[in-house]
Amino acid sequence: MAKPHGRKTRQKVNELLHCQDRTNALEQLAKIPDRQLASPLFSHFYATNQLIRFRSITAMGLLGKRLASGHMENARNLMRRLMWNLNDESGGIGWGSAEAMGEIMGRSPAMAEEYASILFSFLDPKANYIDNPLLQQGVLWGIGTCVSAFPDKLTPHLAELIALFLDDEDEIKKAYALRALAHAGPPGANCLSGHILADTQKIPLYTGWHFEPTRICDIALTCFPPTGQGPENR
Repeated sequence: MAKPHGRKTRQKVNELLHCQDRTNALEQLAKIPDRQLASPLFSHFYATNQLIRFRSITAMGLLGKRLASGHMENARNLMRRLMWNLNDESGGIGWGSAEAMGEIMGRSPAMAEEYASILFSFLDPKANYIDNPLLQQGVLWGIGTCVSAFPDKLTPHLAELIALFLDDEDEIKKAYALRALAHAGPPGANCLSGHILADTQKIPLYTGWHFEPTRICDIALTCFPPTGQGPENR
């Protein structure tokens, strides 16, 4: 039977993840003791509501940052738990885990230094390749979040692995691949194929606390503006 304070914490976390005010929600979540916060956030990785899932991932990123700042071993334990969820031997499906790994690493240089190569390996057929299409979405999102903070980690080899998804039938994976490759430093939109620049399919793009319907072609032009123009709101 769950402890009373555990039920109250889960209820509080659920309420805050449904809050429309991002700043207030994250400030209130940070007031919950870290040791009590992790499990409720993990449970929301399996939410049927995609927005709540992504908000829990955002909150997990901030939790990981706090742990890394105060006690690295606790942060490593959190990262190991995320990695275990993505392991076939865990007996489950690691929804949200790759995204959360990216969120944590995007906020903590120390965690990025230790774990970026592991996250990247999930796209590599010669390493720890994940072939579940939905989990691949998460891996691409997590990588994009990590390299947005540390673009030097986007090696030519990793860029090649990500670029394979630009021709994927899954519009979500295509969009997340574009988002990740935005940090590879290409010469501009001319490097993209015509079908991407003409792709008007809209996907729900998470912007930190909300989803914004966004066309694939607009993501491409935002990430890879024509030569001479700067990127906008990566």
